Amino acid sequence: MTFDETINSLRITLQQMARWGCAGFQCPPESLTTIQGWARPRAEKSNQRQPVEKAPHPIMAGHETAATETLEQIGSDLGDCRRCRLSAGRTRIVFGQGNPQARLVFVGEAPGFEEDRSGSPFVGPAGQLLTKIIEAMKLTRDQVYICNVIKCRPPDNRDPEQDEIASCRPFLERQIAAINPEVICTLGSHAAHTLLDTNLPVSRLRGRFQAFNEIRVMPTYHPAYLLRHPERKRDVWEDMKKIMALLHIPL
Repeated sequence: MTFDETINSLRITLQQMARWGCAGFQCPPESLTTIQGWARPRAEKSNQRQPVEKAPHPIMAGHETAATETLEQIGSDLGDCRRCRLSAGRTRIVFGQGNPQARLVFVGEAPGFEEDRSGSPFVGPAGQLLTKIIEAMKLTRDQVYICNVIKCRPPDNRDPEQDEIASCRPFLERQIAAINPEVICTLGSHAAHTLLDTNLPVSRLRGRFQAFNEIRVMPTYHPAYLLRHPERKRDVWEDMKKIMALLHIPL
């Protein structure tokens, strides 16, 4: 990135911060329409989305030719994992899915019942809502990457234990390093706490960018939480708009 590009990026960021301001967030009718659309069945769309190209960013500077492992290599190393007790009750390992060069990575907590059966992340009711959120951002699931902190379903969808997170965390960090995204969006408390090494609640973390290994992180509520608390959809949409602004995706 050149000096002029750095200054321009800083200018855009400061302008966006000024628009966000201390006075609070506004939610215009267009945003309300978008949020309400998350609760409706998906409709067939006739318009073609323009692909969002992966542009160079500061994290990539000086590392374009550096050798790194691929997601396929990481998945092969994970193998038929027996590193923690969760392997005894799982049906499938849910490694992750999406664009291996994604600019945006979503990190959730753990696979659920539908994910355990299919081997794909976020395919149940919460996953359907996440898909609507991604589409509201003018993206598709194929353009982003979606994964979880842990790769096997906990019994009865209980919270993952710390030793289980510790077993899977190296693979999550290797996935992120292989993709090298511009932004990570953590979904729910476990993903935020794992990557940001904090115990603060999501309600206090969301709304502003954090950092993980120099990659910007936007914590927000998990889609499953939104299904129980739909009044929080507005907060999540505000978080997504900040990600869109950072990625220069027009509203």
